[in-house]
Amino acid sequence: MKNIGLLPRLITGIISGILIGLFLPEWFGRILYTFSHFFGEFLGFVVPLIIIGFITAGIAELGARAGKLLAGTAGLAYASTLAAGIAAFFIAVLIIPVLISHGDAGDPDAAGLIPYIEISFPPIMGVMTSLVAAFVFGLGINSVKHKKTRSVMFEFVEEFRVIIVLVIMHVIIPLLPVHIAGIFANMAATGEAFQTLVVFGQVFILIVLMHLGYLVVQFSIAGLRTGKNPFKALKNMAPAYTTALGTMSSAATIPVTLQSVKSNGVTERIAEFVVPLSATIHLAGSTITLVTCSVAVVVLAGATPDFANFLPFIILLGVTMIAAPGVPGGAVMAALGLMSSILGFTEAQLGLMLALYMAQDGFGTACNVTGDGAISLMVDSWADKPTDNALTGADASG
Repeated sequence: MKNIGLLPRLITGIISGILIGLFLPEWFGRILYTFSHFFGEFLGFVVPLIIIGFITAGIAELGARAGKLLAGTAGLAYASTLAAGIAAFFIAVLIIPVLISHGDAGDPDAAGLIPYIEISFPPIMGVMTSLVAAFVFGLGINSVKHKKTRSVMFEFVEEFRVIIVLVIMHVIIPLLPVHIAGIFANMAATGEAFQTLVVFGQVFILIVLMHLGYLVVQFSIAGLRTGKNPFKALKNMAPAYTTALGTMSSAATIPVTLQSVKSNGVTERIAEFVVPLSATIHLAGSTITLVTCSVAVVVLAGATPDFANFLPFIILLGVTMIAAPGVPGGAVMAALGLMSSILGFTEAQLGLMLALYMAQDGFGTACNVTGDGAISLMVDSWADKPTDNALTGADASG
């Protein structure tokens, strides 16, 4: 299975789980569901570590990129991410309840298979505690005056992030299809699997359309600012979009994104500063996906999405996912804690989120990196290119 892509493995897991739940003896399904129970507990344990690993390293790295363009670029990227999440919520609330009737609303936690063994191993700290700790450590590293001490501390948090990435890539991602299989085996046993799959397909199409629509809006705004044809600029970003579909990593797509951005006339120095930075902090596509999927999961459970609950979730998403785009599926891994703590998602609902997000991860990443082109055009239009220290590297040693 290592030579097969993640999406085919997820599809295999879903199909296998449904077949097991429908046709194999109950004891076999319970064994599989027992694994899903343990895996869900493990995810809950790892989530605070993911938050600390990603956000601490991300903030520390941002601080090292000194220069007056940093605040403007970061603010523009975050504003885009926030706007994408809010727009996605209202569009999803309007459309998804129409797609899902009350008779289709399934509950992944409905009584079905029961694990043979239930053991709880709680995380070492809560989600919000880990978020605050990550900010304290990240900002603290940047405030240390002694360069050697700061360098050692930065190297430590980078190594910790590497450990977290290894856990995601070599434990969570490989075992995720089995976890999804256990969830769908339970759903098949309760008769909810097929309704959920129909909903997934409809939500998937909605998400891709929202991605494309938001890109048109981004480049239209950039076009008004720069006087460039937004559709021509968007067309020039096509290589970055298609590359991101395959890599599912904003960081891995940076070389192609740079070429595409430069083809739109963005100054080379601006492009080489904005694109790597935006690959870390501009997550409009991922936010659209996570918000839309979350609304779908809430509606599936028969509840009504509440903007008062979703707004803090959207605000924190753009911060929580810092430095996650370098890892395929990293965004949803980093956001699991917010889903459980703010939206109140259960283990089964988090499993549905993982399945739905991973199935379209390439499209979310493609929206992220293509939108970086619009951010680059905007920054290039107001940047003081000849004298900016951020571009000459004068302050980068910190």
